[in-house]
Amino acid sequence: MNVPADHAGHRARLRQRLLGAGGEALADYELLEYLLALAIPRRDTKPLAKRLLSEFGGLGAVMAASPEALATMEGLGETSIAAIKIVQATALRMLRVEAQAAPVLGNWQALLDYLQADMAHHSIERVRVLHLNTRNILIRDELVSEGSIDEAAVHVREVVKRAMQLGSAAIILVHNHPGGDPSPSRADIDLTRRIAEAAKKLGIAVHDHLIIGRQGHVSLRAQGLI
Repeated sequence: MNVPADHAGHRARLRQRLLGAGGEALADYELLEYLLALAIPRRDTKPLAKRLLSEFGGLGAVMAASPEALATMEGLGETSIAAIKIVQATALRMLRVEAQAAPVLGNWQALLDYLQADMAHHSIERVRVLHLNTRNILIRDELVSEGSIDEAAVHVREVVKRAMQLGSAAIILVHNHPGGDPSPSRADIDLTRRIAEAAKKLGIAVHDHLIIGRQGHVSLRAQGLI
């Protein structure tokens, strides 16, 4: 089956705009459309791209969607799902390398960019602990809980114990708010303070607790909450 001439011409024009002016010259649906065209070369992928953006709520959410969620969309097969996930993995790898390239406190924006890309569009809450050495270099990034953030899910003793095992000089707590609003809850604040108090007794600093949402992020340190 050959690609219809109008589709082939459209893709050629997308390619020329991409190579000539960069990704900023293409709308979100066009970026996704062209990516899907590489995986599904004999099909008009514009309607599928627009449907994905509508269903998931945006380009970042499409990239962050699980393979299982993507597989529920008619028209997406294993090859096209893999194409989406390899783009996401590549982008996150680049951002993570940048975030790890220098001490975290002097490279704060790179860390925020990485966390925003990785966590903002998850459909469930995920809690991570970033472990830093005495030079504030990131030595470990660990997922500690999935679900709601409270002491039933995140145990103060286990967080501090793990920091001691790794020889961490400091930690940064991170979690996302799937609803999009990164404003801290009372539980977020209380848990952060309990962890900070327990860690301080053992000489481990809690530099911050970052809450990531689709509307941006909140730093509990910057808010004066720890």
